[in-house]
Amino acid sequence: METRRQPIGIELVRRGIVTEGDINKALEYQKQHPNKKIGDILNILNVTNANILIKAIADILGENGMVLTSRDLKINLDDYISIDVLKRNKAIPFEIDGGKIKVCFADTANKRAMDTIRLLLLNKGLVMDKYITFESNIDNVLASLEGNSQNDIKSTSDISGLVDTVIKKAMDKRASDIHFEPMDNSLRIRYRIDGELYTVANIEKEKQAQIIGRLKAISNMHQEKQESQDGRIILYPDYNIRVSSQPNVYGEKFVLRLLKKNANVKGLFDLGFPQDEEIVSKSFNKRNSVTIMAAPTGEGKTTTLYSIIDYLNKPEINITTIEDPVEIRIPGLNQIEVDVKTSFLDSLRTVLRQDPDIILVGEIRDNETAEIAMQAGQTGHYVLSTIHTIDSVEVITRLRKMGISNYDIASTLATSVSQRLVRRICPHCAVERDFTQQEIDIMTEIGEKYGVPFNFQGKTTFDVVGCDRCNHSGYYDRIGIFEILIIDDEIRELITNDASTIKIKEEAMKKTYKPLVIDGINKVINGITTLQELNKKLVIF
Repeated sequence: METRRQPIGIELVRRGIVTEGDINKALEYQKQHPNKKIGDILNILNVTNANILIKAIADILGENGMVLTSRDLKINLDDYISIDVLKRNKAIPFEIDGGKIKVCFADTANKRAMDTIRLLLLNKGLVMDKYITFESNIDNVLASLEGNSQNDIKSTSDISGLVDTVIKKAMDKRASDIHFEPMDNSLRIRYRIDGELYTVANIEKEKQAQIIGRLKAISNMHQEKQESQDGRIILYPDYNIRVSSQPNVYGEKFVLRLLKKNANVKGLFDLGFPQDEEIVSKSFNKRNSVTIMAAPTGEGKTTTLYSIIDYLNKPEINITTIEDPVEIRIPGLNQIEVDVKTSFLDSLRTVLRQDPDIILVGEIRDNETAEIAMQAGQTGHYVLSTIHTIDSVEVITRLRKMGISNYDIASTLATSVSQRLVRRICPHCAVERDFTQQEIDIMTEIGEKYGVPFNFQGKTTFDVVGCDRCNHSGYYDRIGIFEILIIDDEIRELITNDASTIKIKEEAMKKTYKPLVIDGINKVINGITTLQELNKKLVIF
C-alpha cells in the first residue's frame, strides 16, 4: 500500500529545516499571495539557507534541486527554446551532458509545462533531465537574459530595424500601446504598460520622416497623405497591431495598439470580480434580458465581457459577438468585426436573423442600437454590451437619454456592472508594512458612509519600491474593482415610476449593491493594491 506523503511544510519542520513559526509566517504570506507555493514563500522570507531549503524540498519530492543563477547557464537558450515559451512554462534549460539536457522548473508537478518543454527538446534530439528550483530563480535569470538580449533602441541605425526593435521590445514589456510622438526637437517614443505611459526613447528629429515613412509602409497607409489614417500591421505572427495616425504641429503622431491574437480569456474571478457564485448567477441571466458594462475608455470593459461570454459558453448555446475590432478569438463563438461599411446597428439587425441565444454588442452608441438591443433582450435573447458612464446606476440615466422608455429599461435591463482597473502591487519588490492610522481613518470613514464595516485586524499593506520586472513602478499587471447593480422587483418599480438615480441607489444599497470604492478598499486591505493607487483612480482623499 502506497504511503501518503506529508505536506512539504510539515516534512520540512520534521527534518529541522524550518520551524513551525516559519511555516505559520509562510501561510500568512500565502493568504495575500495565493498563487505562490510554500517553498517559494519560505525562500522569499529568507528563513534558512536557500541551498539547504531547495535540496530538502527536492528530496521530499524525489527530484534533483538547485538554486539556479545566470552563472549556471552553459548554453545559448535561443538555440533551443524562446524566452516567451520559457516564461509561460517557468522553465530554463541550462546545461547539456551527452544526449541529455538539464532543465530547471519552478513546479515539477505542472505536467503541461513539463510535456511542452520535453517535446520541444525531443525535437532537437535531446532527452530532458529535470531539476527543481525556486520560481524567483527562474524569473531572475529570464529577466537578466531579456536585459542582455534587448538592443538599445537608439543604437539601431537602420530605420526598419529601429521600428522593429521598438515593437518587439514593447511586446516583451507587456505594453498595450506604443506612441510615436513628434516633438519640437525629437521624436518621443512611449509605451503604455498597465495603464501608465513610460518614455523609452527620444530619437533625433532627423530620423522622424524616415520612421513615419516606415510606419506607413508596414501599416498599409498612403505615404503622401498628411491627414488622419487608420491601418494595421500584420508582420508579427502572434499580434494584430492597429495603427492610428494624427497630424500635430510637429508632424504626424502614430499610436500602435498591440492585440495578442490567441490571448487566453481570463476567468471572471481572476479579473477581480467578487467570488460569489450567487451574485454571478443573478448577474448574468441567459434569456430575455440585457447586461451592460459601464466604464470610461481603457478600463477593461471588453475584457470583462469576454470573461462573461467564456463563463456562459456551452456547445448547446449559439453565441454571436459584434466587435470593433475582434480582440480575442474564442473557439465556438461566431465573431463579427464591424468596419466602415458595416455598423454595430447593421450587424445587429442581421445577427437577429441568425438564431442567436446570446449576443455581444461591443458598444451601444446611439438610440437605434440601444432600441434594437433592448428589443432583442425582450424576445428571448440575452444581450451583453457596454456604455460609457461613470457608474452602474447611471446606466439607467444614459438609456433614458438615448430615448429608451422606463418600461423597456425596467423590463429588460437585468444587470449593470461598472468597473475600473487598478494596478497590482509588484510581488517581487514590495515591502510589507502596517497601515498608518491616517489610512485606517480614511477607509473607516468611507465604510461608515456606506454602512460597510472593515476589519483591519492582522492586515498589512505594502510600500511600492520598483524593480526591473515592474519597470521600476512598484506595480505589475492590473485588477478590476467592481460595482454590480442587479435589477430586482423594487428597483424595477422605481425605474418604471421614473425615480431619480439617487432614489434607485438608496434602494440598491439595501441589497447587494456597493459602490466601486468599497470593492477597491477590500482589495487594499487584502494587499492586492494600495490606497494611493485607489485614490489615483477614484479620488477618495
